[in-house]
Amino acid sequence: MTQAATGSEPDERVPGRRWTVRLDPVGRGSAEVRVSCSRPACAERRLPSAAAGRTAAVAHLTAHLRATPAPRADTYCACRADGCRAHLPDTDRHARTAQPWRCGGPVVLTVITDRAGRWWQALECCSRCAAATPGARTAAASPPSAPRTAGRPTPAVPGTVAGNPQFSDQQVTTPTGGPAPLPVPAPRPRPARRRPPEARVGRRVIPRDLRPESLRDELTELGDLFRAYQKRPEPDLALLADLQERKARAFLTWSDVSCDVTLRLEAQRAEQAAAVIRRQHQHRTGCAPDGEEPGVARLLTGPAQWEYARSVLAHVAGHTPLPGVEARLLVLMLTLRTAHSGTGNLVGQDVNALGLTDPEDLVEQLTGCGWLSLPGTVGDLLASRPENPTPITVPSLVPGKDGTGPFTFGRKTRPKLSGWAQRVVSDKKLRKAKAPAGARLLAVTLATWTDHVGRLGPGGRGVTLDALTTQVPVDADELRDLIDRLTAADWLTDTALTDTHLTGRLTERVLPLTCPLPD
Repeated sequence: MTQAATGSEPDERVPGRRWTVRLDPVGRGSAEVRVSCSRPACAERRLPSAAAGRTAAVAHLTAHLRATPAPRADTYCACRADGCRAHLPDTDRHARTAQPWRCGGPVVLTVITDRAGRWWQALECCSRCAAATPGARTAAASPPSAPRTAGRPTPAVPGTVAGNPQFSDQQVTTPTGGPAPLPVPAPRPRPARRRPPEARVGRRVIPRDLRPESLRDELTELGDLFRAYQKRPEPDLALLADLQERKARAFLTWSDVSCDVTLRLEAQRAEQAAAVIRRQHQHRTGCAPDGEEPGVARLLTGPAQWEYARSVLAHVAGHTPLPGVEARLLVLMLTLRTAHSGTGNLVGQDVNALGLTDPEDLVEQLTGCGWLSLPGTVGDLLASRPENPTPITVPSLVPGKDGTGPFTFGRKTRPKLSGWAQRVVSDKKLRKAKAPAGARLLAVTLATWTDHVGRLGPGGRGVTLDALTTQVPVDADELRDLIDRLTAADWLTDTALTDTHLTGRLTERVLPLTCPLPD
């Protein structure tokens, strides 16, 4: 017998019924789960997955609810034994007395679920405790109280069957006319904890405490605009140039505020990108800057690549092991093939198409002096085809122990430069005119000494003969003959050769092959 909560007289009521169905993992490395019930007669059951286990657990508890008699009116709350918070004394400092909880209302059969779906519990308690329990749902209520008769228990609701269901494949049936309890409530999903998204511009995270707020708003907007631009079906170079300019200004301010040097460097890169993109847009739309030929789509697309081309020509002028213009042209083409790692592939057509007088003898001289290394004979090289190229090595271009070589451009730029030079020396009109190696070398050289509209020299003032003969080792008479050949091949126009300068301009058809000098 238990003592009542509000007096010292014996409490003749019986404790409310309670049972729990649990879902637990079997062990590490296994997806199986174990379903168990607190009633001794219910055996443990294993299921292959958590979803199957949850379904079985709900079905088992539902079977209990259907087979259990209606709540008894002469019971006290089953939750009281667990220190239910509804039964704890009121600890409010303003309360006059610390009175225990007083239950009230009819006895109900309540179902409580775990939010994570790990256990389900059914218990008998008063309606007041059920209302005070979060997430509790009432499955059945006791009939109205009747005058109690000594020695006579409270009758069960007609149509119910007492007993405890077993774990088995057989389903528990409900007799016809029995009460239909409410379905077991599904566990409430646990709300996921979501951190507020971080504002980013490019790969940089914008600090939440960045001040001034106008700067943070500008960076956040820029990040959104760049991401929106990447989703555009068609490019808009004018818009992209504007975004890069805004980024340059914002990152410069950000660098001043945070004293971060890397932000200043990124601002400079954004400014350079804006200039290049703006120029590309002007060329595409025909709105080129003053004095520049509109609509020129050059093979080498930027000032950096143009400077790389000039650096290769300057290197070859100072490191050609043999005299003569033919050796200079062959060394230039081989250097562009092997510039990054000192090694490359070559076929016979690459050498035979340069207009050399005796290509076999010239290659043998380069191998004989050690400048060029071949795995086989020169004849094998000249007979090789694209499907079976010959690997070549230029020892002087192989990077040293520190990994650096004579050139600073990367492996992706090398084939662009090599392709550009190949386009120049194999120009259709030069091939038809059977231009010699000197004319082809002069064409490559002049392509790097023009302004944006093709005029020779800085600002169109011409090229000095001293600088020209340093790159193209010929005398004055040979130089005049080569200029005439290029003029006849529609490569040069309006030329004038004096004792000190060569003036003129490249024709419009070869402007895409030019590498303009900086302004």
